[in-house]
Amino acid sequence: MLYIGTSGFSYDDWVGPYYPEGLSKRDWLAYYSREFATLELNASYYAVPSPRSMSQMAAKTPSGFLFTVKAHQDMTHKRQDNEAVFASFALAMQPFVEAGKLGCVLAQFPFSFHATDPNRRYLVTFRELLGALPLVVEFRNRQWLTPSTFDYLRRNGIGFCCVDEPRLPGLIPPVAEVTSDIAYVRFHGRNSQKWWEHQEAYERYDYSYSRDELMEWVPKIREMDQQARLTFLFANNHWQGQAVDTARQLKLLLGQA
Repeated sequence: MLYIGTSGFSYDDWVGPYYPEGLSKRDWLAYYSREFATLELNASYYAVPSPRSMSQMAAKTPSGFLFTVKAHQDMTHKRQDNEAVFASFALAMQPFVEAGKLGCVLAQFPFSFHATDPNRRYLVTFRELLGALPLVVEFRNRQWLTPSTFDYLRRNGIGFCCVDEPRLPGLIPPVAEVTSDIAYVRFHGRNSQKWWEHQEAYERYDYSYSRDELMEWVPKIREMDQQARLTFLFANNHWQGQAVDTARQLKLLLGQA
């Protein structure tokens, strides 16, 4: 099952490029869900959402719609004395679970999260603290890209997040791996000039993919989808709605238009 969507949906700069002028913010998710069957929620990285807000979001989307939810920063960056955050986060996910609309939890670890034995053990602790919630991890440090890491993830039922981003030293290359029953790819854009040096965070994701660039992923995605129960593709080049165009192109290239 192939699901294609965007990383986030509640961007003011999408008004005009995507959302019609005058459309209430309350209706943005419903509008989005008419075109896309999945959404990656990123706001949960900054604040653990309430179960009530998750229930409201679930109600605004049709049957079969799936959410993936980014883990709170204390879960991926603090990594000590954070059991209470895990408990609150898991509680917030219950409305999605009960509605059958939770795809997985995405844990995005920082570059400083190196491939050490204590950090490997923390991945298992993370998995255990989430309980039955499915987990996918995104590494920023390329030290993790080894066969032993992929085997470790498979043994512990943890999915691997593939990424497309600038081809810069130290960044993760476009590796395609499936380590659980969930395949996952995030398209961050290839804005190499603004990746490290920018005044505003959005500048890093100001990028429009060409058809040929996305075509590089098509055979990889088809192979990944054969290995997985669910395959998620999310466009994170969100500035001024460019992610919508990327997701639309992917749907066309993969026969979902």
